[in-house]
Amino acid sequence: MAKIDIRREHGKSIAEARAVVDKVAERMAEKFGTKGAWQGDAYAFSGSGVKGAITVSDHDVHVGAELGMLLSAFKGKIEEEIRGKLDQYFA
Repeated sequence: MAKIDIRREHGKSIAEARAVVDKVAERMAEKFGTKGAWQGDAYAFSGSGVKGAITVSDHDVHVGAELGMLLSAFKGKIEEEIRGKLDQYFA
């Protein structure tokens, strides 16, 4: 299994950062069929071939995920898309 581990600093409040993660989670559900829920300050998600969490603190966002065998081949592309979304929403 391939692992993704990305952190991005932000200047938002935790409430604002959580609202952004909610938008991202909605898009992930539409695009990849993931399901998830908040567990404290972490949005835990899973879907076909992927499981992970997006953790929000007062200074950064941390995306951690494990990709199944099929998605492992696309790790670079997936990381690129995650980094792009983090740049878009947290820059």
